Amino acid sequence: MRRCCPILELRQYTLHSGRRETLIELFEREFVESQEILGMRIVGQFRDAHDENRFVWLRGFADMASRFAALHAFYSGPVWKRHSEAANATMVDSDNVLLLRPAHESSGFLLDGVDRPPIGETAVTAGTVYATIHHFKTPLAAESIERCVRSTARAAKYAGVTLLASFVTDPSPNNYPALPIRDREHVFVSFSTVALEARDIDAVRKIEVLKLEPTSRSLLRG
Repeated sequence: MRRCCPILELRQYTLHSGRRETLIELFEREFVESQEILGMRIVGQFRDAHDENRFVWLRGFADMASRFAALHAFYSGPVWKRHSEAANATMVDSDNVLLLRPAHESSGFLLDGVDRPPIGETAVTAGTVYATIHHFKTPLAAESIERCVRSTARAAKYAGVTLLASFVTDPSPNNYPALPIRDREHVFVSFSTVALEARDIDAVRKIEVLKLEPTSRSLLRG
């Protein structure tokens, strides 16, 4: 079973008031297949349950070289050119982006056999995904990453919930600077069906929890 993805973007967009549904409809109609055909994986799209003006999505890549090629092809291509004005009109800020890699070789998302609902699907998805982001002052050494992985796995087992994936900051330089990332952040991120904190990690600076409600065409649904 292959796990997704060696490189992952966690993208949080702040939107103009009342424009989230407009962006979701446009995104799910125009920006899913048009990116995936270029080699990207659109892992999930979500409404932030705590902020009605926040849209969150996950985009995966095989490696940094393919990230550059795919982003260049998409953002210079016909689909983005045709719909960029409408998409950008919904956004206040789109620069809140974390560049991540799996915390270990088997900690990516398991999406084999998951089918995406077709274009035009509007059914409400029942599941919820929590992204628990542990922020650190300095880059995580291998032993610290392992402690985070073990602690989060114990928390999931104790709570009887599903740990979907865990990622850490990828230190690679941003090779597509037209799309900024938060390149001074050092994080460990767990995705699960409830919020999971790595409680025995004493170097955590702060913990941020995103309660994410999958959109109708999200692959990741909780």
